[in-house]
Amino acid sequence: MSKPRPLSGFPEFLPAQRSVEVEVVQTLARTFELHGFSGIETRAVEPMDQLLRKGDTSKEVYVLKRLQDVEAGADAGMGLHFDLTVPFARYVLENAGKLEFPFRRYQIQKVWRGERPQEGRFREFTQADIDIVGRDVLPFHHDVEVTRVMLEALSKLTFLPGFRLQVNNRKLLQGFYAGLGVTDVDEAMRLVDKLDKLPAEKVRELLLDQAGLTEDQADKVLGLAAICTGDDSFVGQVRALGVEHPLLDEGLGELADLVRACQDLVTESVRIEADLKIARGLDYYTGTVFETRLDGFESLGSICSGGRYDALASDGKSTYPGVGISLGVSRVLVPLLNKGVLDADRQVPSAVLVALTDEESRSSATAVATALRANGIPCEVAATAAKFGKQIRYAERRGIPYVWFTQDDGTHQVKDIRSGEQVTADPATWIPPTEDLRPQVISHTASEETQ
Repeated sequence: MSKPRPLSGFPEFLPAQRSVEVEVVQTLARTFELHGFSGIETRAVEPMDQLLRKGDTSKEVYVLKRLQDVEAGADAGMGLHFDLTVPFARYVLENAGKLEFPFRRYQIQKVWRGERPQEGRFREFTQADIDIVGRDVLPFHHDVEVTRVMLEALSKLTFLPGFRLQVNNRKLLQGFYAGLGVTDVDEAMRLVDKLDKLPAEKVRELLLDQAGLTEDQADKVLGLAAICTGDDSFVGQVRALGVEHPLLDEGLGELADLVRACQDLVTESVRIEADLKIARGLDYYTGTVFETRLDGFESLGSICSGGRYDALASDGKSTYPGVGISLGVSRVLVPLLNKGVLDADRQVPSAVLVALTDEESRSSATAVATALRANGIPCEVAATAAKFGKQIRYAERRGIPYVWFTQDDGTHQVKDIRSGEQVTADPATWIPPTEDLRPQVISHTASEETQ
């Protein structure tokens, strides 16, 4: 077999890097479950008509086709899902009679997207979604709840750089634009959503040329988009622009309630901001919208986004409104791992290496390992009965913190090879410190500007 070539857009991790990903996924899952979210996993493929429901996504879909597809059969017309929202909407409709509403789900799973690979964007990647879905109605307090859950989850990823969760409300935008007399509200919102990629003056030109706004309308739209606060003071700033509309009042009220309700979760590393330029390009959002930036890595764009959708799923009899937010696990981790910002303190899960005196003692060494594993201690028996110095170096190279020795008289000693301390121990009762039971994530202070 010739040397394989790397395939861009399909990230793979070395063992220590995978330990970091596992820690992130497990921390997220534990937090979501603490709030009563049920974990689900949906199939990897969906019918093409379902995948294309969200609009112009045809370029993103990988089509499923058998190699020996001589005739169109049962596999025809299917593709790999490019997010977890579309399959979740289908899942809710198919299982509505078996689910209790409001239904709270989390889903951490691979998705596939046919876009040009670049930093933070991949063809295969992992997402972590939470959603709350109701039947026909879903009170606004669930928007607040989803926001709080994700803020709490992010705050527990203490080894990551800080997060800035930006929130807005589509009702606020729609009401403001309607109060201004803007005729094509959706187009105006779509253009304002480009402010992260284009300078304000360029967006102003687009508002005038493509959305048909007057100069005064464009100035006020950009004035609204410039408002960004960490508290509810944005309300007064919006009022000062002199625009009135009932939908604007509703959106302002909801956004102010959400920001106030999350203030107790704000820390130096996890903040919430009312950012009135956030619109989210997808037209099914109807209220709260989210985007998130990673401190020092703003070029990655939004790494955690979502919002309120009131009509994404309907079976003709009932409508299933929901609110959700999705964290791009791969989008966050791959750049940080590649730049050496994150790593794990060992390459293997083993906390203990059971040393071998000779090959004849392998069965007794295995018995020691079995006793340690019964206490939940990951361990392995030395591969060969080399000199103890070589066995210790084997453990050092892999980051294994302890080496276990069985003495000639049948007693046992365990050595912390980091400190050199060696003590008598019983494999049936000995337990290392909690932080040594599994690989720990190491964070190195860095930002994209210093790489």
